[in-house]
Amino acid sequence: MPLTSRRLRAALLATASVTLVAATLPAPQPLGIGDRLFPHLGNPGYDVLSYDISLTYKGRNTEPLDAVTTIDARTTAPLERINLDFARGAVRSVEVNGLPADFATAAEDLVVETPSRLPAGMPVRITVRHTSDPSGDKANGGWVPTADGLAMANQADAAHRVFPGNDHPADKAFFTFRVTAPKNLTVVAGGLPGGKRDDGDTTTWTYRTEHPMATELAQVSIGRSAVLHRTGPRGLPVRDVVPAADRAKLEPWLKKTPAQLDWMEKQVGPYPFETYGLLVADTETGFELETQTLSLFERSLFTGTGYPEWYVDSVMVHELAHQWFGNSVSPQSWSDLWLNEGHATWYEARYAEEHAQKPMERRMREAYARSDTWRAVGGPPARPDVPTPDHKISLFRPVVYDGSALILYALREEIGEAAFDRLERTWVRVHRDGSATTRQFTELASRIAGRDLTAFFDGWLYGTKTPPMPGHPEWRTETPRSAAGGQGPARAPKPE
Repeated sequence: MPLTSRRLRAALLATASVTLVAATLPAPQPLGIGDRLFPHLGNPGYDVLSYDISLTYKGRNTEPLDAVTTIDARTTAPLERINLDFARGAVRSVEVNGLPADFATAAEDLVVETPSRLPAGMPVRITVRHTSDPSGDKANGGWVPTADGLAMANQADAAHRVFPGNDHPADKAFFTFRVTAPKNLTVVAGGLPGGKRDDGDTTTWTYRTEHPMATELAQVSIGRSAVLHRTGPRGLPVRDVVPAADRAKLEPWLKKTPAQLDWMEKQVGPYPFETYGLLVADTETGFELETQTLSLFERSLFTGTGYPEWYVDSVMVHELAHQWFGNSVSPQSWSDLWLNEGHATWYEARYAEEHAQKPMERRMREAYARSDTWRAVGGPPARPDVPTPDHKISLFRPVVYDGSALILYALREEIGEAAFDRLERTWVRVHRDGSATTRQFTELASRIAGRDLTAFFDGWLYGTKTPPMPGHPEWRTETPRSAAGGQGPARAPKPE
């Protein structure tokens, strides 16, 4: 109900013996948790514990999906209003703890008045009945239309184009997806299946995550898909979702995943989630994306002729590595993105070195030569420039890919391979299922190295000029010049 419906709201609340919110609240306004790159992303005052998202897809990508999003949260401060990130959908009604609540929109926030003042530490359930608009633009993310349905690409700040929530990786939560679609389509989402139910011409599919997830990593695939199953290390269920007509053509690529999982586990320890697999979508986005337990890939990456095998393998490992770095251990702020992309690029390059004779040292020397240019164009790795408002994925620049893998190379040269290996394994173990900061990484590195690395990290993470490379004093940077901006989340540099 709109905020002006005070008579009806007062009557409902009177029968429920709930105190009416004072009419003197200021006008609704968008809030945020203070992220330097996305000031209005996320919301203060509560911690989301779980999302239960129901979607009804009618078979047409141009028609909004009917949706109900239920959020279970706990307040962290007294609240008279709850701000949710939400855009590109029509809100039909909102309930707070089962009672009708007034609401309004302010920029990309849905602002909900609570029926009564909520004290800190209180459980709260918010139910929003809304639509979910699939007609977004690929430059800013959200739903991605495919040849036979839909998929999601929510990084960095686009999940709230699909469903209301606290759209920041600092607030991870468990997810349940309930998706109703025509019977001739297959629905797969992140997590494990929780059953399906037929009802006339439609089927409702349920999936649940067993680990908390950032909103930007949510994935729902709807289409004429084949779901292929195999087994990974230690019996891990591996599930791939591909266009049904392409299952034989894609099999040579898909069957590589168990061995890639085994390789990654040997680098950093056990895979952190309940399942893994590839979602191959017939769409063109210009990037691949590490959505949790089900990484999104463009069909053309595997079926085109423009990429050598080693390069495609590297991209697969890049997204796989993100399951540890970025998904299991998420960034506390978007300025910590270098931890995600630097690590994924690091293991992508390591894999190419071991399996395709692509020397890491040569790649890092080339990155070192370009590093000053990347910093001049996009900012230092841990203090990147703000992305352009009309092209948010411009945040994903070379400086957070090879420019940040270069930091890890320098760190290994500085502290030695044994300490570096211990750091990597400890990092993903200590921060599993959480969100972590650059400072936590640098402090852990100092403890493991047994000496203060503050001066080392200050230059490499925040300097406008690239510091000398430990062990390679002869390496030189090129004079900064114009460089390309965003390449999107997340693809390895194209082979030259």
